[in-house]
Amino acid sequence: MTKDKIKKLDFDTVALSDDGRALVIIDQTLLPGEMKFIRLSEQRDIREAIYRLQVRGAPAIGVAAAIGIYLAALEISENVSEEDTFFEKLSEAKIYLQEARPTAVNLRWALDRMYDFALSKKGLGPEVIAAQMKGEALAIRDEDIEVCRKIGEHGLRLLKRGQGILTHCNAGHLACVRYGTATAPIYLGCERGYDFRVFADETRPLLQGARLTSFELARAGIDVTLICDNMASSVMKKGWIDAVITGCDRVAANGDAANKIGTSGAAILAKYYGIPFYIAAPTSTIDFGTATGADIVIEERSGDEIKKMWYSEPMAVDEVKTFNPSFDVTEASLITGIITEYGVLYPPYDVSLAELKEKIGRKEK
Repeated sequence: MTKDKIKKLDFDTVALSDDGRALVIIDQTLLPGEMKFIRLSEQRDIREAIYRLQVRGAPAIGVAAAIGIYLAALEISENVSEEDTFFEKLSEAKIYLQEARPTAVNLRWALDRMYDFALSKKGLGPEVIAAQMKGEALAIRDEDIEVCRKIGEHGLRLLKRGQGILTHCNAGHLACVRYGTATAPIYLGCERGYDFRVFADETRPLLQGARLTSFELARAGIDVTLICDNMASSVMKKGWIDAVITGCDRVAANGDAANKIGTSGAAILAKYYGIPFYIAAPTSTIDFGTATGADIVIEERSGDEIKKMWYSEPMAVDEVKTFNPSFDVTEASLITGIITEYGVLYPPYDVSLAELKEKIGRKEK
């Protein structure tokens, strides 16, 4: 694949509408069959879009939440003149959105940042506070783009030309505003003629690897091969995989990382075959207040996603029980490095993450 064949994706996954009154997202539940942008202005619709995975990926969820809470503030300010009442209703809106996806720390991080920003403007009145929150939401969006580019640069230094890379789920352009986290080194490398070969796990049960990752990489002109999740061992054994790079929804203070179900299995296989396994994670995804992966709440979803969602007829009889956790935790001992916008962190993670926390001055609630 020559670099002149690489096509930049020409859309933002998450945005504020031109009139500043709505969240605009790609409805990812319709991909790859239909690429549809939808406009959401009501809080219940924004929350439902996050829960139903119409917008998904930790960074994209964070940006969507930031815009969502700004829109809530705008609506509240148009109906409330007392600041105490404004903040009471804003707090309710924050909690309402936060409950949509409990595992994704970016959601909480963005909402906390937006709410703290609003508190810092106390005394200016609801209308002014809401208007200034727009700038903060857009700042979070712009920062996401820059953070992903930096992750791409740091990650690219770990790779060589022509290597095979395995991905799991979608931590790509569709999971962020642009570039992605796990895919950022791939996009930047292919723009520079690295000719990577990418293998995308389909990622059952919601098939984000098949529907989203393979879609966006193919659309960008990148060499991508789709495989079933249980084929990862086979392609590793054949020597086709030189590195595994995945995204992450939450990193604990000891380096344990929660990501889409099946990530831990890919990490175990990589360890067995001596293949480096990297997590690409912006610092907004690092939860310094969570000691280990055992403390991360794992979202469980409907069993219909396993038995019925993609089939014209159910694939199991009604009386069969299901277990459908959306995420699993990859232990720090299986992770070769964590790629952040500040560089690559290495074990022992309790030390390197603590040093990063001090560097960026993060304060946990």
